[in-house]
Formats: sequence, structure tokens, C-alpha cells
Amino acid sequence: MAFGQETEDSSNNQSSPKKVYKDPDDGRQRFLLELEFVQCLANPTYIHYLAQNRYFEDEAFIGYLKYLQYWQRPEYIKYIMYPHCLYFLELLQNASFRNAMAHPANKELTHRQQFYYWKNYRNNRLKHILPRPLPEPIAAPPSNALPPPIPPTTSTIAAGSAPPVHSPMQYGVPSGPPLPKNDPRSGLDRRKRK
Repeated sequence: MAFGQETEDSSNNQSSPKKVYKDPDDGRQRFLLELEFVQCLANPTYIHYLAQNRYFEDEAFIGYLKYLQYWQRPEYIKYIMYPHCLYFLELLQNASFRNAMAHPANKELTHRQQFYYWKNYRNNRLKHILPRPLPEPIAAPPSNALPPPIPPTTSTIAAGSAPPVHSPMQYGVPSGPPLPKNDPRSGLDRRKRK
């Protein structure tokens, strides 16, 4: 009888479908937790914390970091607010980077480099994205056109003499004798200072 019962139980197991775990919120909470963790990787101090607490020595954690690379696909990358996290996620696949981040000096160096990247990102990006416009070609005047008329001047210029030519620096200074200096030390009252 026990033999018959075992076959009956085994036949029930074969005919009934396997119970598959069904997430109550359709994976939304898992999605949010993984998104939050991946974005935390944009912080070099957090990576240093993981290295100091020996997370990078656990093979399961290394496998988890490898699994998280799916965030680099276009359908997931649109949810990332801190794109540096994907760069650090890629670097964390390398064992030498994981070991280096355990040292405080490397954490500071990484943080500093990240700061300079952010500081100069806009200017560097604009240099490559926005090319300088080409200069507009200057249209040559038609050969049969007369030169523009010279406006009449109020001063009469003697025939044969040309007006004085000033350099651009002299336009602010009136012509004629130099301006007198108002120096309180000039003149008769020259006293020696102690």
C-alpha cells in the first residue's frame, strides 16, 4: 500500500504545474532597489566604503556587479540620473580597480577627477558639439558701381595738404599741445617727504 501511495503522489506532482514565484508588485520594488544601488556607484566614497568592508572579496557580490551591467542597455539607461555610475560599474568589473579603491588616496584622486570632469564638461562638450560657423563670404561690389560719396566736412582743408592721420590710440586725445598735468608736487612747493 505504501508503494501505491508513492506512485499516486508522484503522479500528482507530474500532472500539477510547478509553483512559480509571482512578485506581488510585478518587480517594481526590485527595479527601484537595483536602480538606487547602481546610481550609488557614481559616488567614489561609496565605492571606497564597499572596498573597505570587503564586499569586493565576495564572489556573489562580484557576480551581482556583473549582472547589473544590463543597466547599460537603452531601455534601462533612460532611468539613470547619474551617468557616472555606469562608468564606475564598468570599472568595477576590473579586479585591480576594486583593490585600488580600498585606499583613501585613490578615493580622493577619483573624486577629484570626477569633480574636474563635471567642472569642465559643458565647455569641453560644446567644443565638440557646436562647430564654429563658417565666415560669411563678403560679396564683392559690382565693378560698374561707383564708390560711395564722401560726406562733406565742416573744416576747410587747404589744397594739396592731407588731413593728419591718427593711429587708433590717438582718437581719444585731442590734437594740439599736450594737456597740462595737475600734479600737486610740481611747481614751487617741492618739499622732501620723510
